[in-house]
Amino acid sequence: MAIAACNNIEARISAPSTKNVELTIASFIVTRNAYKAIIPKFIYKWQQEHNQTVHINQSYGGSGAQTRAVMDGLPADVVHLAMALDTQRIEEARLINTGWEKKVPNNGIVSQSVVALVTRPGNPKKINNWADLAKDGIQMITADPKTSGVARWNFLALWNAGINSNGDEVKASDYVSKTYKNAPILSRDAREATDAFFKQRQGDALINYENEIILAKQKGLQVNYVIPDTNISIDNPIAIVDQNVNKHGNREVVEAFVQYLFTPEAQQEFAKAGFRPVVNNTSAPTKELQKLSDTYPPVKNLSQISEFGGWNQVQKKFFADGAMFDQIQAKINR
Repeated sequence: MAIAACNNIEARISAPSTKNVELTIASFIVTRNAYKAIIPKFIYKWQQEHNQTVHINQSYGGSGAQTRAVMDGLPADVVHLAMALDTQRIEEARLINTGWEKKVPNNGIVSQSVVALVTRPGNPKKINNWADLAKDGIQMITADPKTSGVARWNFLALWNAGINSNGDEVKASDYVSKTYKNAPILSRDAREATDAFFKQRQGDALINYENEIILAKQKGLQVNYVIPDTNISIDNPIAIVDQNVNKHGNREVVEAFVQYLFTPEAQQEFAKAGFRPVVNNTSAPTKELQKLSDTYPPVKNLSQISEFGGWNQVQKKFFADGAMFDQIQAKINR
């Protein structure tokens, strides 16, 4: 019933066989294109090695919405979310066992990105850096941190830019307030923000995942963007939802699927979809994966979430009810 209620559930993908096993993955929406390529490859691999068909149900949406859906009963065996905070919420609901990040490679981080700054062709408003977003007459498009994990990363990128520029939290808060005052709308998730900017022609600048912008470019859209030198590492974790797996009795295939996502073969598909490949210490990158990795420009000043005290502290300071984001919204009368 929970799957039926989720209006973005994907159709099953399977390979022909007389035996069946099933699993469900819930992921944040911008991973969809990567999984379109990854899942058939895993299904084929499992069929060849186990003579067994895998049916993989897929549900995509905003990271926060996916988190709530799983906590409310969506029977996901695997969650791939925009930030570890969402995974921790499912863990706190006792659906994921503690220590989940130590049970898979790379501390559970299976995809990575950075924040991109997109402008109109020719950049008529001369928006070249973070500071320009706070100028009068600029309209910035981003998603709502209350509903989108991507948007929380965007907020932190702006905060990080403010701190690096001013070295003072009061001045950083003033800068972030000015940028959000320049946002005519706050979309529900990263995909809606992209559509608002490109399809609906709203705004002068878009803040979004680098991978979303690469995907837009792959679809033939004319994209003018930069990767600011002061940026934040957007780390997206994968985790097994232990309580659901125990109910479904499919742990072998679920664990194999999660491990497969860290292989060079799967990471190549993440890279083709715009994500920066993660390094798996158990397998060296292929020449193709290394070539794809080299296409992503290096970032000189790349901050980590740990520098802000980790997600629990970040949530309390910035995104909890009445915290800094709500204060900024109240200040600009949104």
